[in-house]
Amino acid sequence: MAQKRAAAVRPGTVFVGIGGWNFAPWRGSFYPKGLPQARELHHASRQLTSIEINSTFYGLQKPATFQKWHDETPDDFVFSLKAPRFTTMRKRLAEGAPGIERFLGSGIARLGAKLGPINWQLYPGKEFDANEMAEFLALLPRKLDGRPLRHALEARHPSFDCKEFTALAREHEVAVVEAGDSDYPHIEARTAPFSYLRIMGTKAGAPKGYPPAGITRWRGHAEDLARSGDVFLYFISGAKERNPQAAMALLESLST
Repeated sequence: MAQKRAAAVRPGTVFVGIGGWNFAPWRGSFYPKGLPQARELHHASRQLTSIEINSTFYGLQKPATFQKWHDETPDDFVFSLKAPRFTTMRKRLAEGAPGIERFLGSGIARLGAKLGPINWQLYPGKEFDANEMAEFLALLPRKLDGRPLRHALEARHPSFDCKEFTALAREHEVAVVEAGDSDYPHIEARTAPFSYLRIMGTKAGAPKGYPPAGITRWRGHAEDLARSGDVFLYFISGAKERNPQAAMALLESLST
């Protein structure tokens, strides 16, 4: 399959990918038959332009692991990271400060220029509290080892769909994750110099995850957002076995 690189839409770039790269149903469909699992990231990173790493959500990784991911991928490839659940799946978010420090110091800087946004995903039952959210957002540093950090917050309770939340996110330049074709609240607000989308509506009956009209719809939305900065768009959930095909179809559409 032909290599797909990031589609430039001035002044931002649209990066398109999937969540993780180890998923058995992708073997023989997205991954060629017989491809060693150790080569799956190498293959995926040459078909897509970004991947959201979810293993960081479940626990800290080693610096050598981040270095390995950096070295296996093309120069213009970008990773986003899901922040560890021990920093966000807690009753009081501000109590996660030590965990935030451990995560940021765990070696993520080894990704260098390939370090994209960090997604701080809240649990679905977490309700909006203005004071708590202000305290939490203040804990997220703007730089790491001199390199700018980009933060996104994935709020999944309807109470976050309010002007007070988006105002706080805008104050801290934290992107509000946009949930597409999802049961989670669809909060579409420009609060940072970049956009972060997680699309969850792929269908098993569609060979490319979405029918052509669906791909065209997300292309148009991504291009609109890219007029104001980079866009990170991931096909997550839905018919997960179709997500790589949806990502490749969107990249193909963006390149024409």
